[in-house]
Amino acid sequence: MNDKNTNSRLGRGLAALIGDVPPVEATRITSGDGIRRLPVEFIIASPNNPRRHFAPEDLEDLTNSIREKGVMQPLLVRPSPVEPDQYELVAGERRWRAAQRAGLHEVPVIIREVDDREALELAIIENVQRADLNSIEESKGYDQLMQQFGYTQADLAQVIGKSRSHVANTLRLMKLPTDVQQAVSDGALSAGHARALITASNPSELAKRIIDGGLSVREAENLAQKQAQSEATSDKPSKSAKAAKDADTLALEKTLSDVLGLKVSIDHKERGGKLEIKYRTLEQLDDICQRLQSR
Repeated sequence: MNDKNTNSRLGRGLAALIGDVPPVEATRITSGDGIRRLPVEFIIASPNNPRRHFAPEDLEDLTNSIREKGVMQPLLVRPSPVEPDQYELVAGERRWRAAQRAGLHEVPVIIREVDDREALELAIIENVQRADLNSIEESKGYDQLMQQFGYTQADLAQVIGKSRSHVANTLRLMKLPTDVQQAVSDGALSAGHARALITASNPSELAKRIIDGGLSVREAENLAQKQAQSEATSDKPSKSAKAAKDADTLALEKTLSDVLGLKVSIDHKERGGKLEIKYRTLEQLDDICQRLQSR
């Protein structure tokens, strides 16, 4: 992205765009701060909202609160790009859903003219700041910004207000099988459990063992590490294979190992070969990725 002002503005969060807005009682129309009231039927959900899962119990609690005290924070909407006289939600879908369940006919809103990119940015920012997204939804939201609008991980870290390692680790969850991602979305596995499975050769099998055994994140990490060690032992080359390596190959292995601080193995053959770098933690993997991307 080249618009540094946009990054800076959005990086401060949702309040950077809508301003510091005080709570609003449902029975009051506020003037002078950009707040209006709209009938709920004039508002439509955004197809790009990164949040897909709305826990029924949480929605019911919010519905009861709104029924008692009204919508205390305005929704952020924009004129619909496809439906005339309609407004598309940018942030606040859970409040909008609960307001309908509570029988409200109107809700307080702030209307802003934003394009698709800004709308998606703001939706992700608001949900991340409120901790409303599960890790898979967050990962998919980041991936959508990268695929649709050409963001880099560094751009995302700046806009979302998270560290680059957090963004990188969250995006890696997209590599997990669909059934494991679903387990995370359903709450059966935490993000910590999921990260322990990213490099596993059979994450679905390990995920089932973790869920059935009620394992902690630390226990899941140990389980994945033991399996990796077991597989490494079974794949370990024989002494004769080691001895077949020439002095130049062994010297190159040592040089690369010293540079990376990790175990490096080179299996060179006449028509090609294999370079293997072994790491123990996601931080080490992240360091390798940063080194490769900086070239």
